[in-house]
Amino acid sequence: MNACYGLTASERTDGGLDLILHTPGGSIGATEAIVSYLRQMFGKNIRVIVPQIAMSAGTMIALSAKQIILGKQSSLGPIDPQIFGIPANLIVEEFKEAKSELTKSSDAAAYWQIRLMKYPATAFYQANLAVDRAKKNVTDWLLTNMFDINVNGDVEKVDRIVNHLSDSNENKAHDRHIHKNELIELGVNVYSLEDDQILQDLALAVHHSTCLTLTNTNAFRLIENHQGRVNVLHHS
Repeated sequence: MNACYGLTASERTDGGLDLILHTPGGSIGATEAIVSYLRQMFGKNIRVIVPQIAMSAGTMIALSAKQIILGKQSSLGPIDPQIFGIPANLIVEEFKEAKSELTKSSDAAAYWQIRLMKYPATAFYQANLAVDRAKKNVTDWLLTNMFDINVNGDVEKVDRIVNHLSDSNENKAHDRHIHKNELIELGVNVYSLEDDQILQDLALAVHHSTCLTLTNTNAFRLIENHQGRVNVLHHS
C-alpha cells in the first residue's frame, strides 16, 4: 500500500504494474492478500519480472499476472503447499495408502499407527484443504488474466499447468527450480528478459542493489516503487 500510495488512477490503469519479484515464497494467506490488492489497484495490467527466483507462493503471484518475464538464470518453483514442513499432497497420499492397505488386511495396523501418529488431529483434512486452496487460487487467477476465460481461456491448458506445478511426485522437491523452457512447454505466457536489453539492465540493477541491501544491512524485506516510496523491515 505504501508503494502504491499517491499513484493516480491513470498511472495505475493505463501504465499498469511491472512487479520485479524476488522471493523464496511464503504463506498462501499473504499471497491471496497481495494478489487481491494489486488487482484492485492495477486491474489485469500486471506483468511479473523475475530476475532470479520466485519460488512457491512467489510462483503463485507470478501466475496471477498477464505475463511473466524470465532471464536465462531465472526460475519459478512448485506450488505444492507445505504443512508441518511436509508437502500437503504427500500427507494425503500417505493417509490414502494407509486406508487402502488396512482395508485389505489389519496386519499392518501397528505399522500404520506408528507412521501416522506423527501427525496432529485433522492433519488429513488440513492437507486436503491446503491442496485445494492452492490449486483453486492459481486456477482462478490464470482464468481471470493470463488465460482469461472470457477472452482466450483454455481450461485444459490451465489444468495442465496447475497440476504439473502442484504435483510433488512430478517435481520431486519443493525447492526444485523450474526454468523458462519448461514453463513455455507447459504453455505459460513467459517472455525472455534478454529480448529487451534496456529492461534487462534496469531490472537487474534493481535486483542487484536490493540483494546488496539485504545481505549487507539488517533489512530482511524491501518494497519500493519507481517514485522512491519504500518500506523496509529490519531485524531488531
